Amino acid sequence: MTDAVDPKSELLRLRATIDNIDAALIFMLAERFRATQQVGHLKADHAMPASDPGREEQQVARLRALAEQAHLDPEFAEKWFNFVVAEVIRHHTEAAEGR
Repeated sequence: MTDAVDPKSELLRLRATIDNIDAALIFMLAERFRATQQVGHLKADHAMPASDPGREEQQVARLRALAEQAHLDPEFAEKWFNFVVAEVIRHHTEAAEGR
């Protein structure tokens, strides 16, 4: 006799796990953007460019390697990073314009 798993209960359990992970991701992104906002103000105060292509290139390579270690598609990791960086650069540009 095998242990019967109620699919509805299992689905609810898995979705609760996903919801917890999503919440953690949102809070981590908020923390990341607080840090990048400080970088943006620092750059604006010292007339530094909003974008740093060398740093971005290093980060892409680092995140792709981390994605591979985590068994996550490196292409997805790079797309996610590029999306976040575009928003960060927008914030940095706005900070520079506000100075």
